[in-house]
Amino acid sequence: MSFSIYLHFPGTCEEALTHYAKLMDGEKGEVFRYRGSPAEEMAPGGNLDLVMHMRITVGGTILMGSDISPERYDKPAGVNVSYASADPEQAKRVFDGLSEGGEVTMPFEPTFWAKGFGMVTDRFGVPWMVNCD
Repeated sequence: MSFSIYLHFPGTCEEALTHYAKLMDGEKGEVFRYRGSPAEEMAPGGNLDLVMHMRITVGGTILMGSDISPERYDKPAGVNVSYASADPEQAKRVFDGLSEGGEVTMPFEPTFWAKGFGMVTDRFGVPWMVNCD
């Protein structure tokens, strides 16, 4: 049994997941668009080039997402995506990358439980916690 994270975006899915894969040394999987799929009529705003499904793999974790209609989109609330690294420099680099254009809610710094921990909502509206054990 396993859990995966599935995020919705208002038209920025490919940009966001590509950014995450690059930032976290992940692997970008295939991108499925509405165009040419059986779900063409469900394309948000009729935009067939939006992402119907996409995934990246970071370590052994899968992060997935898709675009939905902007009028149906709500920013995530009451949840954070958590990224952990044993390397403080890597964790800080990821935190800084997520912070670009985003809003830091807790700066990345040592805590009583970790070599480093920080919280940020990135420019795509996704809330993150970055932890270094």
